[in-house]
Amino acid sequence: MSFSKVGDSTMRNLAIPCTVTVTLDLTCLFAWARGIVNVASSSNLLTNSKNVQLVLDPSLALLSRRQRRLIRQNPGILHAITAGLQTAIKECKWQFRNRRWNCPTTHSPEIFGKIVNRGCRETAFVFAITSAGVTHAVARSCSEGAIESCTCDYRRRGPGGPDWHWGGCSDNVDFGRMFSREFVDSSERGRDLRYLTNLHNNEAGRMTVSSEMRQECKCHGMSGSCTVRTCWMRLPSFRAVGDFLKDRFDGASRVVYANKGSNRASHRADPRHLEPENPAHKPPSAMDLVYFEKSPNFCSYNGKSGTLGTSGRTCNSTSPGLDGCELLCCGRGFKTRAESVTERCNCTFHWCCHVSCLNCTSTRTLHQCL
Repeated sequence: MSFSKVGDSTMRNLAIPCTVTVTLDLTCLFAWARGIVNVASSSNLLTNSKNVQLVLDPSLALLSRRQRRLIRQNPGILHAITAGLQTAIKECKWQFRNRRWNCPTTHSPEIFGKIVNRGCRETAFVFAITSAGVTHAVARSCSEGAIESCTCDYRRRGPGGPDWHWGGCSDNVDFGRMFSREFVDSSERGRDLRYLTNLHNNEAGRMTVSSEMRQECKCHGMSGSCTVRTCWMRLPSFRAVGDFLKDRFDGASRVVYANKGSNRASHRADPRHLEPENPAHKPPSAMDLVYFEKSPNFCSYNGKSGTLGTSGRTCNSTSPGLDGCELLCCGRGFKTRAESVTERCNCTFHWCCHVSCLNCTSTRTLHQCL
């Protein structure tokens, strides 16, 4: 996404602060020009099916013709893409809040920094979570009627069991996967190891959303007796998607390019061309995250690799885990300071309808890495 998947797929470079033009009720629009880019004033216009002109930043790569066509064919899809990317960024930060690499973002066009140009575990997670975010948001928007070209998934109809039947509005995860695949993967170029791993991780994110779909039901009957139930398929919470991908991150497979004969007849990379670096390990499944290089040292600032270091990060002095001061501060030690915090407390509800609270001040101790 770019975020910027540029050329050989330097991806996920994206700027959050942005503007839009004319009538669309958008506070922020991200364009996927070999990555997502922020919208700014310019003479480069993208017109949707309702002749609403959207402005693209002239200093950044423009959408490909294929991506422009997909947007025109799916009015309303830009809202979903925006929501999906924002959700993915928030989830990435949550999942890594206690790690040395805590999914840092900037307000520059390269929102995830230089990590997206590498091939490490963190790169794999960024590709997977953002691809999953777009899939999730598009699928939900279909069922909410926010995208003109898709609706609920009505393929499940009729009896489903002895006391229930299919009905309701199932989230259209198949459309979400299809759109994400065509839109996101089209920005990848080449046939090298980076290309294969990026495509694999994109698909792993989409498959996670699909595999975590759950059946929901509503009871019908006298006095809520649940004589008959109507059921449909519902998307998982995005926190569940993030938790799953985080587990896959911890168990990610380091891979190499397996050159099994000529690939001239193939127009698409085959995930089977990825093999574990260690022959004793089993090949990665379609839902595993894969990487091909060691992660950089996230302990110290390094402008060349784009790592910010952990200096100034808040740590837990009593934890033996990754959020503990010993591990998070990389053995450099930490400083302690007291901070006064004022919060609302002793709140009382008064009929009707008013809540009154007191302001309580307390002192808490903070530990920060040196």
